[in-house]
Order: sequence, then structure tokens, then C-alpha cells
Amino acid sequence: MACDALAAAFGQQVSYPGQLAYNQSQASFTSTQEALLSPACVIRPTCAQDVASIISTIVPGGCDFAVKGHGHAADGGFANIDDGVTIDMTSLTMLSLSDDGAVVSIGAGSKWIDVYTYLDPYNVQVAGGRNGQVGVGGLMVGGGISHFSARAGWSCDNVVNFEVALASGELINANKSQNSDLWRALKGGGNNFGIVTRYDVATFAQGDISVTLTMNDVSQRSAVFDAFANIANAPDFDPYTALAVEMYFNSTSKLWIIANEAVYTQPVPNPPVYDELVAIPSISSSNKITTLPAYANSSAIPQTYWLYASATFAPSTSFMLETFDIWNNTFFPIEAAGGVIWFCHFETVPTVMTAYADETGGNVLGLSPKDGNGVAPRYYIVMLISAFWTDPTQTQAIQDAGKTALEKVRSAAKSKGVGWEFQYLNYAGGFQDVIKSYGPENVEFLKKVSKKYDPDRVFQERVPGGFKLPA
Repeated sequence: MACDALAAAFGQQVSYPGQLAYNQSQASFTSTQEALLSPACVIRPTCAQDVASIISTIVPGGCDFAVKGHGHAADGGFANIDDGVTIDMTSLTMLSLSDDGAVVSIGAGSKWIDVYTYLDPYNVQVAGGRNGQVGVGGLMVGGGISHFSARAGWSCDNVVNFEVALASGELINANKSQNSDLWRALKGGGNNFGIVTRYDVATFAQGDISVTLTMNDVSQRSAVFDAFANIANAPDFDPYTALAVEMYFNSTSKLWIIANEAVYTQPVPNPPVYDELVAIPSISSSNKITTLPAYANSSAIPQTYWLYASATFAPSTSFMLETFDIWNNTFFPIEAAGGVIWFCHFETVPTVMTAYADETGGNVLGLSPKDGNGVAPRYYIVMLISAFWTDPTQTQAIQDAGKTALEKVRSAAKSKGVGWEFQYLNYAGGFQDVIKSYGPENVEFLKKVSKKYDPDRVFQERVPGGFKLPA
């Protein structure tokens, strides 16, 4: 079988159930649904050529496989597999800054905190994940929202080169001048084409940042939503702003709380752009000047059952209030032993952010400044619904509630003419049709690229996890 062939070629890089390396890989998933799967073996490549050789070993034997970074996907099977082979990429952690400081090369198994810490002494940074514990690989091929999105676009728009191991076992580069179609496809196309082993990413000058954190009672939600809309939809959008309104509901206490994360990517104490938000009566409010690695160095998330679901719309305060009512009416009745925490948030995707794709070779996400039902909005809102729980007997009820809330929000947005089909891959649930939401032109392009680089459909059929191209 494939594991025997891999063990013969790679020795102790292959681990089996019960062995320390295998158990460590399983324990590193944040989602219990992922950790409950049991691959026949786990292999940890240590370089890009290892990855290519692993593919060449697995594919002829007909074994299914999964590709794992730092395991932040919520759905079981997205980065792990039953009985097949899981390729654990977390040993590919090389970091190298070009001589001119313009491009950093990042091993696909790196965490964002490691990237930020490496770059900080050089006074440059990249548009990566907000949570430093998140892996580089998954975020990049799903688009990527960062604190720097208004200045640099989607995270994927900043990739100047992907090093990719194809289903054939060939290791190639995809960039503006080589395999440019694959370069574009990987910017949002997920795991449909190969295994990315290295990301070469454009940097920009960056020093300290300003972080404003406020907490509000849920009774202040209308004022918070007003401030959010006014900040995000200002005629002269401030490109240094990155704002998320986060709402938590505890099923045990039956209480909601609002937590606002207002980052300003310049070292400006109490930046005026957030004055309206800070003026709202709060439970707590703080501002500090800090470094990106210090702020992004979040604690690891304990392994629990997870749910993700996402939608995109052009909002008004009234529609955000309606969205909250949908959440509350859907989640309030749910009971679970040990409780369930619902985490729902709104995050700005300013139109200026979507413009960078045109300057950097394009992506396949399907959002552009020209979008809008006749009138282009100055920004979109990406909505995330997530849940965390420990009682497996409640999994179906919680998943059903998440899906119901999402369907109601999307239906309401559509009826009011503010909904967009786009679904953000990194926040979406496995039941969502993410790739289709990019639009028919992008879907056909992605199919064409898949046929060219993976004619036997290895990454469509033999890697079952992830968001796949429509048939």
C-alpha cells in the first residue's frame, strides 16, 4: 500500500497510529471533526522535492490523500482523511527575504506569527492572516483578508510566485511570466490544482500599528452598526483602517456581547477614524501602539467541534440589525451540554481592496469595484457565523442552526437587493458551493486550468477535502 512505499522511501518521516509524530499531527487540528479521522499514515515532507516525490509515490497506487497545514479548517476531511495518507506540511517553514527586501519566500508549512516575527526587524511586512496561529498555506489559496487589505488587496494578490508540486510529480513555478494561468487560478482556487510548497510574497514598509479594542453591551448594537457603516463607507476611505465587529453568544448564560477590533496600520494613538465607535458607551475600551507580531501572537485555539458559514452583502444598519435578529432567533433556543459559543462577525471588504487584483495579475474571486446592483458600493461586508462546542450529541442540531441562519440571511439580503453570490472560502462551511460563487466565467477558467495541469483529476477525485470545482 501507499504507506509501505512511503516508509521505504522516507523512513521516519512516515508515522503510524499510536506513534508520537502521528499523535502530534492529530492533536494539532483545531477542529474535533478533523481529529476524529484516522489516516493510515502521516508523512511530513521536509522540502519541496519531498512533496513532489510523495505525490509520485501515492498517485500510481490509487490511494486517496489529504494535505494539512496548521489545521484551522472546521470541516472534517478538509485537511485529514480516513484510511488514506495525510501529508503534514508543517515542517516546510523556510523564510528568506530577498536582498532588496521586496519579496519574502515563505515555506507553505509556516504560521503567520513566524512570518511577522521574521520580517519585523526589517521594517517590512506582508498581508497575511489576522491570527498569527493560522497557517500560511490555506489562507493564501482561499483569498486572505488581513489588517492591510485596504492597502494591499487580498493576501493572494500579493503572491508574485507559487512553487507547486503537480499531480505528475513535477515541481514548477507559477508567476506572471511562467504558468501565469495557474498563478491566477491559485489566487482563490483552493486545493484544486496541486500542492503549493512555497509562496513568494511582495512586502511593503511597515512599522508599529495602533490597536483599539472596545466591548459593548448588545443594547448598543444599533450605534455600533452605524459607526461600522460610517467608517467603512466613508467617501474617502482611510486605507489604514481594518475593522471587525464581533458578536459572541453564550448558550448557557443566554447573553450576547459585542467586541470590536479596530486596527490602524500606522502608529497613531487613538486614531480619529474610530472616534464614533469609541464614543459609544462601552464595557471596556483601550488603545495601544504595538508591533504586528506582538498583536498577532494569539493563544492557540483548543480543539473543539467547529462550524463555519459565510455570506457577503452590501449593508445598511437596518440590514445588519435584521441579520442580528436572525442570529438571535435561531441560536437562542439551542441547548448543549457544556454549552455552545456562537461567534458571529462583520468584516469590511472595501472596494479599494478589490481593485488590487487588476494591478497584480488578477484573481478568481469574482469581486471587483464594478460590482453592485446598478450602483457600486464603496465596500462589502463579509459575514462569518461560527460555533464552538464539545458535546458531540448536539453536532447535528448546531450545524442545522448554522445553516438555517445562513440561509435566512442570504435570502433576506437577496430580497432587499443587497446580497452578493460571493462566498469567502476561508470562512465558508463545507456545505457551501464556494467556487461556483466566483461566477461562471471564473469557474470555466478554473476548469480549463485544472484540465491543463491535472488532466487525470487527481486533486478533484483523490483529494476529497476542500471546495472542489463544479462538475
